[in-house]
Amino acid sequence: MRTLEQMRIYIPVLAVCCLLSSCLEENPKSQIEEEQAYGSASAVYVNAVANLYNYIGGKDDSQGLQGTYRGVYDYNTFTTDEAMIPTRGGDWYDGGFWQNLYLHSWTASDEPLYDTWNYLYKVIGLCNESLSTIEKYSYRLTDEQQDEYAAEVRAVRAMFYYYLLDMFGRVPVCTDADASVSEVTQSSRSEVFSFVVDELQEVLPLLADGMSQQTGSYYGRITRPVAHFLLAKLALNAPVYTDDDWTDGQAVDGKDIVFTAGGKEMNAWEATVYYCDLIEAAGYTLESDYEANFAVDNENSMENIFVIPMDKTLYTQIFKNLFRSRHYNHGSAIGMDSENGSCATLSTVKTFGYGTDEVDSRYGMNFYSDELYVDGSLVYLDSGEPLVYMPLAVKLDLTGDTYEKTAGARMKKYEIDRTAYDDGKLQNNDIVLFRFADVLLMKAEALVRNGEDGSSEYGMVRSRAGMAAREASLENILDERLMELMWEGWRRQDLIRFGLFTSDYDQREQLDGEDSGYTIVFPIPSKTLAMNSNLSQNPVYESVE
Repeated sequence: MRTLEQMRIYIPVLAVCCLLSSCLEENPKSQIEEEQAYGSASAVYVNAVANLYNYIGGKDDSQGLQGTYRGVYDYNTFTTDEAMIPTRGGDWYDGGFWQNLYLHSWTASDEPLYDTWNYLYKVIGLCNESLSTIEKYSYRLTDEQQDEYAAEVRAVRAMFYYYLLDMFGRVPVCTDADASVSEVTQSSRSEVFSFVVDELQEVLPLLADGMSQQTGSYYGRITRPVAHFLLAKLALNAPVYTDDDWTDGQAVDGKDIVFTAGGKEMNAWEATVYYCDLIEAAGYTLESDYEANFAVDNENSMENIFVIPMDKTLYTQIFKNLFRSRHYNHGSAIGMDSENGSCATLSTVKTFGYGTDEVDSRYGMNFYSDELYVDGSLVYLDSGEPLVYMPLAVKLDLTGDTYEKTAGARMKKYEIDRTAYDDGKLQNNDIVLFRFADVLLMKAEALVRNGEDGSSEYGMVRSRAGMAAREASLENILDERLMELMWEGWRRQDLIRFGLFTSDYDQREQLDGEDSGYTIVFPIPSKTLAMNSNLSQNPVYESVE
């Protein structure tokens, strides 16, 4: 089996199926002929399977699951009480986009939302085309190869449907590479949920059992532990994902949702524990050093489960999150540029205990705060005064404020690669998507929700951070998820699961009518609806446009 570095030298697949909002095609006329492109089993794997992993990350806006702007990560982070991008005078207004994310004032006509929808369905379309290609060239493969290649593609496709399910709720499920727009219909949220769960469960026995985060044959691929992580997330969020009318005020109880896993029937919370236990049995564990998971060379982490492989000389996908957060003079001090944007909210730094005698140890690992030192030297503003980040001065619009350019604790989670290209955006640190600390917190939460004791798993996460034991209550677990998983893109999902996403929080006031819960999903993009009359808008959004 080839390493990911070898697999990323690929020929693009020959076509993309007709998607739900537009027909996208990739024209490979400048490439070698199709028969040669799929002339052997290894070529079929490289061009029909490995090729798909190039889309997990990205370099353009709304492309990739993390690392770029105005896409999946931003919609899951800056819509919450975790972080914001304040307007800083002439910087970061951008037509109100960033303020609207925080205030939940997005609309179906927002172009980045449409671009994000198209990105997710583009990869699904590529997966459908890959499955067709594997079938077409099955004579090049053994029966075992055909089954394994198809299983891996189906797992990738299921992961992208998981993100659509989470963000948009009622979405079309398209598995036919030749489907036309007129043939595509909308599925209920529970139907999409069942499809994703069934797909992952069906392909599990055929997926490789290796560790995806480590360099080698399985680097960056969806292996069995990655699928187990997705299934744990699906089970934990099942009360949300199986609710077809999330605006009726009727909650679903996870104890009443039946899973069949490992040949046994269990409820959603028991299924979460089951899949978390399988991940632990695969050898994943907490690293003794929290920061090691985000180091420049983090490929040997036994805690990271699924990553976007990064190499500044091999891959083109980027990581802009650190670049976006640093003050300009901070960037200059490390020999790079920066955009002076994103920062933690007031409620976040207070959850970490900032300003008290009991600051969580992870605060300094996640944030640049107060006076800034680089290589032991104090960093100064152009005025000659020291650069001081002011965590408690942050607000959504800082225009004209004394701390317009310096308010807010800034992102520090990833070690700065001082040899990175493009002002740090092309780095060697792999981008962490799934991590074992999350597995422990998922298990702890599921146990508590099922009326059991989650203190062991919860305590392991706190102990690794050097923090005193706390009661494993749901409230404490939610706070722990913020402190442990800060900047990792999970906060929106967590707030929705805990019933807090649509309420007042931090400096955000609840929208009129938002108590119905309609904003827990985003609207189906207007352009998508205009192109396919089979689709209808999500509840309430049709009346607020």
